[in-house]
Amino acid sequence: QVRLVESGGGLVQPGGSLRLSCAASGFTFSNYAMRWYRQAPGKEREFVANIGSSTNYADSVKGRFTISRDNAKNTVFLQMNSLKPEDTAVYYCNVYRRGDYWGQGTQVTVSS
Repeated sequence: QVRLVESGGGLVQPGGSLRLSCAASGFTFSNYAMRWYRQAPGKEREFVANIGSSTNYADSVKGRFTISRDNAKNTVFLQMNSLKPEDTAVYYCNVYRRGDYWGQGTQVTVSS
């Protein structure tokens, strides 16, 4: 079965960086686009970045976040630089394969 496991979250000061990872299993990883979403307290889950044949980003993270993948390790990454307090959220990895699959999420808190 499809399994997605995020890691790498934590507490960081404004302007800092974090690198999130999502380890995938249960499907042919290289054949599927992978996405990152986030959900802040009291808000709906929102799209952050996508990597397939190309990469796409939400306007709010363009120029600061970079999505990448290692197909040999079945892992997708999200490098987050110049973090802002408004980036505070639970970050989720997603794949659509006959339906949406989600990981358990990893908490990112940006605060001084």
